[in-house]
Amino acid sequence: MTEAKEIPKGLLFAISAPSGAGKTSLVKALTQADPDLAVSVSHTTRRKRAAEVDGRDYHFIASARFAAMVAEGEFLEHAEVFGHRYGTAAREVADQRAGGRDVILEIDWQGAAQVRRQVPDLIGVFVLPPSRHALKERLAARGADSRESMAKRLVEARSEMSHVDDFDYVVINDDFNAALDNLQAIVQAERLKTPVQAKRQRALIDGLLS
Repeated sequence: MTEAKEIPKGLLFAISAPSGAGKTSLVKALTQADPDLAVSVSHTTRRKRAAEVDGRDYHFIASARFAAMVAEGEFLEHAEVFGHRYGTAAREVADQRAGGRDVILEIDWQGAAQVRRQVPDLIGVFVLPPSRHALKERLAARGADSRESMAKRLVEARSEMSHVDDFDYVVINDDFNAALDNLQAIVQAERLKTPVQAKRQRALIDGLLS
């Protein structure tokens, strides 16, 4: 009987940013261009927006169900943001990585810190806006927040950006295409590191050395 080939575990990336920095658009473009990248779909207690699809953008669940998942230890990380709860299901991430796919978590700095305590090889990327003025303009352009809510997001953004030093990479989203190129370069650099290649190219390396 032929021995089953072991699939090397996928990499795990955490991409964080203050609200309005363009993280979601960048991650969407990144994964569309790279079929070997998967985005973990978070669970949330907030209401679904008109253009969102349950199971694609988020798993929208009731607060009671979320609390039960926390109690059962089903989340790799979870946090409350602007009055709503968000969490990453550990099993979903583990299954994707076990299948050899590299996984992206779109989470805030708190979530990234929680994940890193459990997954030391987590690769953290923080996306920054080019200026506070640009961030304010982007938030206003979305038209999704009241003036009071936007002011709160700007205060929160400053707090979030103070944790930038906790991450392995920083990408400035001034020009979208340039920022996307930088994200792609980060992913490729991590895939080409010797420990990763030693596992993913084991058969080739063994053959060259035989």
